[in-house]
Amino acid sequence: MSLTNTQYAAVMRMYDDIHTHNAAIQNERYKEVTSLCPQYQTIEDEIISLSMQEAAKRIGNDSSDTNTDEFNERLQSLIKQKAVLLASIGKPSDYLDNIYTCKKCQDTGYINGTRCSCFKKKAIDLIYHDSNLKNITANENFSTFSFDWYDKTTIDSATGLTPYNNIHKVFDVCQSFVKTFDTNFSNLLLLGETGVGKTFLSNCIAKELLDSYHSVIYLTAIELFKCFENSDFNKGEDVEYQDVSYFIDCDLLIIDDLGTESYNSYTISKLFYVINERILRRKSVIISTNLSMPQLENTYSERIFSRLISAYTILRLFCEDIRVQQATNCLLYTSDAADDMQ
Repeated sequence: MSLTNTQYAAVMRMYDDIHTHNAAIQNERYKEVTSLCPQYQTIEDEIISLSMQEAAKRIGNDSSDTNTDEFNERLQSLIKQKAVLLASIGKPSDYLDNIYTCKKCQDTGYINGTRCSCFKKKAIDLIYHDSNLKNITANENFSTFSFDWYDKTTIDSATGLTPYNNIHKVFDVCQSFVKTFDTNFSNLLLLGETGVGKTFLSNCIAKELLDSYHSVIYLTAIELFKCFENSDFNKGEDVEYQDVSYFIDCDLLIIDDLGTESYNSYTISKLFYVINERILRRKSVIISTNLSMPQLENTYSERIFSRLISAYTILRLFCEDIRVQQATNCLLYTSDAADDMQ
């Protein structure tokens, strides 16, 4: 992933802060141990002295005075004594070992010269910190989702369910998607008219995964293809993502309002690339659209449609436009309040 120098420096400062925080914890642990067991410090000093003596011998290249086996035996004996002392005060043998927030890269951000997944997560969060998604999910999450807007009486002829019963099933699938996210590869396709809760549910999922330190990118279809255009044609416009590899690397990609873009051979090819590449890498995608399945089939390529029906769980939402319902309720409330004041 390409970052500006400023962004890269900001990510590395995060690692500096992690090192400082973990070093402070380790230092407090050491004070705790030596306070409870002063003999531990004595053994530590003996190890340091023994190591310095051995180093001096090797630097002086005095092979006649160097007994590696004896040094190793003595060193291992002292290390075992430390473990015994830690156990005597109820601490595990690794209690004073270096502390790493990410054990894979040991908080360096790199594994064998390649950026660790924790680096990518920090980079995405840095770029996306002030995005609409971060702001929206504070209010749009599973705990604030309301079933009250969904009719309990009208039966949908296609499903045989009321909007209320249907949304409960959809809601359960979305929660299951989150709970099994790390163990079960799946994708969601949310279908429905405007204002039935597709984007809200996408934000619910995003909120849960962001809170569990997963990288999530949310873009409308228009924004997605705009980023590809800027990348492919060097437009250099001010967009969130100059490097489209984010769309492949993030844990979850959310494409909202598919079908609102000006679709052509270019956008269709880019959509296929994203969908297919993420399937190959077993990286989840959520797509929401106002289009029906027949409309999707007629609008996009056969290759795209085939992957949607084979690799995505299709969830259809239906009810009266919730935004209209909310506006109507607001007007009624305002009218009632005005009547009460008269």
